[in-house]
Amino acid sequence: MSVTTTEKRRPHYNPAVLRWARKLAGVSLADVALSVKVKEEQVAEWEREEPKKAPTVLQARKLANLYKRPFLEFFRRTLPDLPDPVLIPDFRLFQTSSNPLTTKKHKEIQLWAETQRINALDLYSEIGEHPLEIPKTLFQTVKADHERAAEQARAAINFPIMAQVDRSTVGRRRIPGEIRRKIEAIGVLVFRRTDLTQLRVRGFCIAVSPLPIIVVGSEIPTAEAFTLGHEFAHVLIRQTALSGAIPRTGGNPSKRRVEEWCNRFASAFLMPRDTLQDYLDFPSDPFDEISDEALHRTALYFGVSDHAMLIRLVHLRYVKSEYYWQIRKPQFDREESEYRGFGRSAYYGTRYRNTQGDLYTGLVLEAWGSGRITNHHAAEYMGIKNIQHVLDIRDHYRSG
Repeated sequence: MSVTTTEKRRPHYNPAVLRWARKLAGVSLADVALSVKVKEEQVAEWEREEPKKAPTVLQARKLANLYKRPFLEFFRRTLPDLPDPVLIPDFRLFQTSSNPLTTKKHKEIQLWAETQRINALDLYSEIGEHPLEIPKTLFQTVKADHERAAEQARAAINFPIMAQVDRSTVGRRRIPGEIRRKIEAIGVLVFRRTDLTQLRVRGFCIAVSPLPIIVVGSEIPTAEAFTLGHEFAHVLIRQTALSGAIPRTGGNPSKRRVEEWCNRFASAFLMPRDTLQDYLDFPSDPFDEISDEALHRTALYFGVSDHAMLIRLVHLRYVKSEYYWQIRKPQFDREESEYRGFGRSAYYGTRYRNTQGDLYTGLVLEAWGSGRITNHHAAEYMGIKNIQHVLDIRDHYRSG
């Protein structure tokens, strides 16, 4: 005896999860209906306790994209255990009339980063391995000598200064990516969100263990290297924080102490004192100024921005701080505010890898390659729809 159906069988989504995801995203029934191109009553029906009709796979994937949630989450029997996040402490020292920390955009980026970490922990479980953990000897406090801490960190990630200096133009652009991969290799998830810059945020750190998180925005490559160093310092002092530019005065004293230590660590990490003093003849008393040509030449040698180099030279008393704050700082701020990046990469694998980083990408590909997760699961972990893009990402990853 055969049984015929008038409609193709649809997946069994949990309507409670559909409703929860929509509300978490702050999207109305009307907005969903407009986006998915159905009637508002149909969306409400999908969310009823015992719906008569479920969304198609295509419609459900559109919902996942709209709600910014993994498609597979809709199949859960219970609601995901993702409470409203405790927002990251704001360590920016300037005052604003509207705090971006409380905005929907910042909450979205933070939730996304925390979800990626949960995914990474799940992937480690899938492949039967323990997550990487940062060597305990690297952890510091703001009372520690930042020069020594930076030296230990460079040694731990196996990135000697002579591998960084005196590079070609192309080689200098690769420095942030190399530092990022070295940091990831000791158990730090490093993500990039270009929309972070809209919030006047250089980066943030979520100092949890295992797999602490660093998220950076879009900056000039040489400036990005400094931001990576600053957020890496936050990881090492185990201080979760949202970071931005540091004004000359003002702000909470304890936060200023943390931010200044992290800046000094980043400077020492990228421009070790001994190497810099070998390159320049240091005066007994600070110079009133440094020529643009000399500053730029020194910055190029170390593969950092002129801005980062001048900060370091002020720290080491090569040049007076007034020259930085009164003359060059306003110029640097203007130049950096006008930076628009190099445009979007034409190759999907490159774009994905830039956003997710090698640690996360490698976990997805390892679980997929070993048969622990399916093609569709791999695509969901990566946050993409087209399986062909997963293959492209795998090929790009293998090619280095």
